[in-house]
This record gives sequence, C-alpha cells and structure tokens, in this order.
Amino acid sequence: MPESENQREHDQGHEPGHTRESAAERRRRRAKFLRDLNEAKELRDRVQPRRAKVARMRQAMRMRTFRW
Repeated sequence: MPESENQREHDQGHEPGHTRESAAERRRRRAKFLRDLNEAKELRDRVQPRRAKVARMRQAMRMRTFRW
C-alpha cells in the first residue's frame, strides 16, 4: 500500500498538516523581514538623532581599529 504524503512528512519529522514552504517563499518572507527591520532602524535613527550619531561614531572607531 503506498504511503500518503502526510505520512511521509510525519515520518521525516514534520508535523502533520504543515506543508514545506518553497525556497522562493522563504526568500520572499526573509526579504520582507529585512526591509521592515531596515525601516525600523531608519525610524529609530530619525527620532533619536543623538543616539544614532553616537552609534555611527562607535562603528567608525571599530572599523578604524579592526585588523585584517
């Protein structure tokens, strides 16, 4: 008797009822997340300019003292 698709997924450690998302869907979700994260960082920098300036200066200092 052939195994059902759900049975094979369950045997491979997947929960029943959940389908595997395609790589394209995963990339699309990741791209949206990164866009949202970048937007949130820009907003935070706009509303806290002093903190943003200090963070930029710290990052610049880190880059100057970094050894290859």
